[in-house]
Amino acid sequence: MDLWKRLATLPPVAAAPEARYAVLVPLYEDREGTVRIVFTRRPKHMRTHPGDVVFPGGGREEGEDFFATALREAWEEVRLPADNVVEILGGLTPVTTRDRTRLIVPIVARIERPDELIPDPTEVESIIEPSLDDLLDESRWVTQPWHGHDLWFYEFAEGMLWGATAFMVRELLDHLRGEM
Repeated sequence: MDLWKRLATLPPVAAAPEARYAVLVPLYEDREGTVRIVFTRRPKHMRTHPGDVVFPGGGREEGEDFFATALREAWEEVRLPADNVVEILGGLTPVTTRDRTRLIVPIVARIERPDELIPDPTEVESIIEPSLDDLLDESRWVTQPWHGHDLWFYEFAEGMLWGATAFMVRELLDHLRGEM
């Protein structure tokens, strides 16, 4: 099955009225036809999740739905114009971070990548754009115990993917493999 057709079978974005946060899971096809995903690495000076590899996203503002939050945050963090979101493919299971009160709604979208993504240095140290094929390589993933739970980890040269973001990625990969 074509990758984009498989992604189009994701469930709808979750209705989670108690959630206060949303992230955009941006996917695009590069010039060589490789599907890539956009992550950011948070600077070490951030109050929450310093140095973590995450998706663009953040807290909802008054009157925003999850999609509007994810689009605004993607613009603020990496200058991804809202017009570059081609299609909302669906949602992943809402998840919490180390702070169990922070329920996050992930929105998977196909984007047209602009010529340049520009990181806001107050929120983004670097942009990481691995291929889905790389992420599908199980030999690159490891699990480690963390506070009584086994968590997934995936190492990039720029940082470590783990925690809530790794959970979201693993769910996306399971969907692509037809395991959901």
